[in-house]
Amino acid sequence: MATKWTIGADAAEPQKLSRFWAAALDYVIEPGFDEPDASGIIDPDDVLPAIGFLRVPESKTAKNRLHIDIRVAGDGERDAASAERMRTKAAALVELGATLVREEFYGPELGHIVMLDPEGNEFCVG
Repeated sequence: MATKWTIGADAAEPQKLSRFWAAALDYVIEPGFDEPDASGIIDPDDVLPAIGFLRVPESKTAKNRLHIDIRVAGDGERDAASAERMRTKAAALVELGATLVREEFYGPELGHIVMLDPEGNEFCVG
């Protein structure tokens, strides 16, 4: 049996990031863990890992060493349908406060989209 684990993330505004990532991942705010200096999100089906956001005084200064990738393209080869799913998800994330950085291609097909969350943390939609 695998060990349950949680991702911990530094944040300037924990509630803002938790609400962004809850919407991005179809998670919910963790009951009892939503305070001014900390907030968490959980998978409503309690299958996938939780993510906790903790307020820190320092700002982000460099590229993330670890990041979340959102997988909507599907398994297998990239095609027009997978590109449409990635672009649709990226557009929805922009509406939530993300920034689209660039599209990366695998040959002629869209491979993934590089984005920034509301605090400038890199992530990909693939």
